[in-house]
Amino acid sequence: MMRKILVIGAGKSTSYLLDYLLGKAASENLQITIGDINPTTIPSSISNHTHCTVIGLDIFKETDRKNSIAEADIVISMLPARFHIMVAEDCIALKKHLVTASYVSADLLALDSKVKDAGLVFMNEIGLDPGVDHMSAMQVIDRIRDKGGKIILFESFCGGLVAPEHDNNLWNYKFTWNPRNVVLAGQGGTAKFIQEGTYKYIPYHRLFRRTEFFEIEGYGRFEGYANRDSLNYREAYQLEDALTIYRGTMRRVGFSKAWNMFIQLGVTDDTYTIENSENMSYRDFINLFLPYSPTDSVELKLRHYLKLDQDDIRWDKLIELNIFDQTRVIGIPNATPAQALQKILEDSWTLKAEEKDMIVMYHKFGYELNGEKKQIDSKLVVTGENQTFTAMAKTVGLPVAMAALKILNGEITTPGVQIPISKEVYEPILKELESYGVNFKEYEVPYLGYNPNSVVT
Repeated sequence: MMRKILVIGAGKSTSYLLDYLLGKAASENLQITIGDINPTTIPSSISNHTHCTVIGLDIFKETDRKNSIAEADIVISMLPARFHIMVAEDCIALKKHLVTASYVSADLLALDSKVKDAGLVFMNEIGLDPGVDHMSAMQVIDRIRDKGGKIILFESFCGGLVAPEHDNNLWNYKFTWNPRNVVLAGQGGTAKFIQEGTYKYIPYHRLFRRTEFFEIEGYGRFEGYANRDSLNYREAYQLEDALTIYRGTMRRVGFSKAWNMFIQLGVTDDTYTIENSENMSYRDFINLFLPYSPTDSVELKLRHYLKLDQDDIRWDKLIELNIFDQTRVIGIPNATPAQALQKILEDSWTLKAEEKDMIVMYHKFGYELNGEKKQIDSKLVVTGENQTFTAMAKTVGLPVAMAALKILNGEITTPGVQIPISKEVYEPILKELESYGVNFKEYEVPYLGYNPNSVVT
């Protein structure tokens, strides 16, 4: 008897997900139904597969949505996070398991008791970040605890970057994921973390000037800036006694300092719209945020405003983006400053067809064992194959697909709204991911804490 998996949403992150499930379809007796609002965009290599059915699905059409879910044994929702709640409520009513790669929302968490009562598994945060970060961190944390160790420091950083062979602009960056999320990064709340037992806060206007630095063997030096709330997972990871908990986003060194220019200029604001933005040139857009002068050029005003010397590499980075071009047009009606900036950046930072992306993840674990302080650094690098099978799609889609199949096969059974932090979940998935080239390398290094001038052992 065929087991039916419904995948709702077939965006950029689903290439590996669908390839994995269709590759297992014959041996696992699976029938994959893909429901998407634009079904014609799904490649024929997928839609013509004997174990695949593609349907047009508008999730706002309640009857169609419920009928599609009713026919499935398990549902994978790859929709934007805000839409998961509709699918989740249907899954409870129709007694279907659910898998998503998104953060657990308050609305979804409120369904936990109903999900448990129904004996269902609602697995969330099972993509890359969140997802692979949870599983790989908990694997090391549990291993240290099993030996009798006590975690005193935990840091975790992840970044979607361009592969070294295609890293050919001054920013050392190109869009490998949703550009809007990059432009709005750090907004929506003050960054909060704890260092050496002291709470620390970084407001948005200073976020990109407070960075951590680290080395990835074979790939050089990187920097990281703090995520909004590093303490979200303190309870889930059982790190209540840890003196340092810091989670952040990785970039190449120099990106954050340059990005801070846009924040100081005000062009990352997404709270108001600009008149006549559709016909506005890039040059005129930048000039909106500079003082009026009857004599000074836009270039001169911007250098003065940002206090940039002509030999500052950040000036060259701005020039490279063509922001002073009078012929290039924003082309978006009633754009917010952030939307206009995104358009400018997409002109320069969009990956070409032959270019590849790269995922980098870094964990630092400080712990006490038998009276000694020790440290483990765990690092991951994954490079994409092409524009379809990207590193981002691999590290997001594969864990989702693996979790869905293991739930379907009864290998993951603990009910409730959850994230992948239990051994039942992370051990088999991390092991299987290794066969796809998602391998962490661990290094035992001296524990430094936050006093690099003295090595504590």
